[in-house]
Amino acid sequence: MIDITNLSFYLGDRALYDEASLFIGPKDKIGLIGLNGTGKSTLLKMMIGEAQPTAGKISKSKETTIGFLNQDLLSFQTEESILTVAMKAFASTLDLQKKIDEVIKQMEENYSDDLVDKLTKLQERFEAEEGYVLQSRAEEILEGIGFKTADLQRPLSEFSGGWRMRVMLAKLLLEKPDLLMLDEPTNHLDLPSIQWIESYLQSYEGAYIIVSHDREFLNRSVNKIVEVSLQKLNVYPGNYDFYEEEKALRNELQQNAFENQQQKIRQAERFIERFKAKATKARQAQSKMKMLEKMDRVEQVVDESAQVNFRFNFKTKSGRHVKRLVDISKSYDDLEILTNSSIGIERGDKIALIGANGKGKSTALRIIAGAEPHLGKVETGHNVINSFYAQHQLEALDIKNDLLEELKLAGTGKTEQELRSVLGCFLFSDDEVFKKIKVLSGGEKSRVALAKTLISEANFLLLDEPTNHLDMLSVSILVQALQQYEGTLILVSHDRHFISQVANKIWWIEGKEIKEYPGTYEEYSWWKDQNVVEEKKVETAKARIKKENAKPRNNQEEQAKFKQVKQIEASIEKCESEIATLENQLGDPKVFENQDDYEKINTQYVEKKQALEQLMEKWEALAE
Repeated sequence: MIDITNLSFYLGDRALYDEASLFIGPKDKIGLIGLNGTGKSTLLKMMIGEAQPTAGKISKSKETTIGFLNQDLLSFQTEESILTVAMKAFASTLDLQKKIDEVIKQMEENYSDDLVDKLTKLQERFEAEEGYVLQSRAEEILEGIGFKTADLQRPLSEFSGGWRMRVMLAKLLLEKPDLLMLDEPTNHLDLPSIQWIESYLQSYEGAYIIVSHDREFLNRSVNKIVEVSLQKLNVYPGNYDFYEEEKALRNELQQNAFENQQQKIRQAERFIERFKAKATKARQAQSKMKMLEKMDRVEQVVDESAQVNFRFNFKTKSGRHVKRLVDISKSYDDLEILTNSSIGIERGDKIALIGANGKGKSTALRIIAGAEPHLGKVETGHNVINSFYAQHQLEALDIKNDLLEELKLAGTGKTEQELRSVLGCFLFSDDEVFKKIKVLSGGEKSRVALAKTLISEANFLLLDEPTNHLDMLSVSILVQALQQYEGTLILVSHDRHFISQVANKIWWIEGKEIKEYPGTYEEYSWWKDQNVVEEKKVETAKARIKKENAKPRNNQEEQAKFKQVKQIEASIEKCESEIATLENQLGDPKVFENQDDYEKINTQYVEKKQALEQLMEKWEALAE
């Protein structure tokens, strides 16, 4: 479908690509990865003609359609509704609708067989292009990526840049181009929307290429990884996990080949040096010199990983109880975020606050940080020192400072060498520490702001979307730093891999309260899936009982069964209520701290779940 051959692209005298090649087939699902600044977005722009290669060519047929979601679309503005903007994906079909309306208007004044025939043909074309279901399809996709039904008629101009980007994504998905190109789409999506997009892409009929730092998203969405490295496009036929394993194997083989070749080169050079002046060996020495000149040199493996070798310490250890939220309520006009919500944070907690946008995650984080007015109390424990990272911290950096000067402002008293070591951990090496903040990219500013947060010697970190704008290597560095961090933290993120590597507790907002699961993200996901399965069983059983109840009862046996079903139904409702109470108790930090109470309640919880399962089996048998 698209053939990239011997592509070269230079920025000044720096090569982003040097004779790179790639073929994209009609069913390829590609994840395009690489460090920030290696040219991923530039490659996509060359594929649609917005940038021109220095050498080589990109070939595609005239019929191939390409849809491109990039950061430039953030600036798009209009007073049209978001539904209208998304529906522009069906421009030709909507044009048919206008023609149909015009013909109908003409027929009101001048009814004729010609107009009837014209109308029939237009309507047949309109139906063939599924014109009657286009609006419902647009509404489904807009709601799938997070918009409420009431939002669909609101003007695009009323939404923030991230939400406008979602509208443009919906429009592209509706267009269904032969090749869909998405540049960092998850930056503008919350977790439920990311999961919806994953499900949508699994059945996408065309090809797509995704630039993303979200490895879990890539694992679930792509069947091929293309890595931009050392000015080449390296292809790995699998998802991101396969890429990591395969790359490690390729690097090992390449390094072994490099070392073997270097040994042969050294032997040949020693022979030449020893015998080049001797007449009897001169011919052999010349032969070996020619062999070395013609030899295809194996490149040494370049280690593109990074290890954090700096420990982020703090001088003062906090008390056992870090924060306690008591009867917290928060609303914006008529929108209630939290109502009388209470929960605690203990020393050593590493909490991930997850969920859909608009539920109040960032608001809750600001309340905990003391940066948001609210009702209720936030009690702060002994010796707690906060450090809060959010996207506005990027704007708070002083653009006149260089990197070293900016880190000195954190007031930690660290030496220049220690600060250089910190910046090295965040991929700023040698003279890069003297770069001015004003010349940094968004991702580089994020790294500086994160470094500044982590060296602040705070024993309680609050991090709002810290992985936004970071490439995978930078995310890996942040994971290592937070795993080493011995204090307490709470973070908001939609990056599931990041959450799974860092968090030991999961929070979410439900029913205007903050809920807690006292375990890792994998454990939380399993628990949530089990609850969904149980809920489906209950709903299925209730539907069966309702259907059974609607049937006429003709004899005493059926009446007895009906009575038994009603009794079991009452027992199920009671059991579900008791399970809900036990779940709330298990989520109470006070219960979690007392091992005896926790084990007692957990035993009751397990017994009640087993009892519910037995009741459900009886219920389903009677329904049958």
